[in-house]
Amino acid sequence: MTEPTKTITFTLNGSECTRTVPVRTLLSDFLRHDEDLTGTHVGCEQGVCGACTILVDGTPVRSCLMLAVQADGATVETVESLACDGELSCFQKSMKEEHGLQCGFCTPGILMSVTAAQRAGRSVEDTETEVLGGHVCRCTGYTGIRAAIRKTWTETAE
Repeated sequence: MTEPTKTITFTLNGSECTRTVPVRTLLSDFLRHDEDLTGTHVGCEQGVCGACTILVDGTPVRSCLMLAVQADGATVETVESLACDGELSCFQKSMKEEHGLQCGFCTPGILMSVTAAQRAGRSVEDTETEVLGGHVCRCTGYTGIRAAIRKTWTETAE
């Protein structure tokens, strides 16, 4: 029996991507295994931990709960898209400076969700509670991550 496939085209980190994929392929698996974008981490595979969060048309989504074929026609951004010409984004720098990461497993998903929140103009308080509340970090206790969010909002407001 042959597995059904579909050809999809979408923008991936600023470049057009056309691929034929099995229709049951998860977007997280497609990104990691087919596109070698291993910054998208897979933790719980139930959409709870947030490690697999990417942006689809600017909205944070759990890539472990989305099929690759659902990205057809969309704009997809992974953590690899945040640094520009080797220069870290403001929030990435803040995470480093404020010790907002330890093992780094949850970091890509947090980076993507907070980036989306900042682009959407969400408040620092809302980002620290609601946005960060959608991610599980087992190492940092969130103190450094919250400090990085505050620092980023302060620096980008100037």
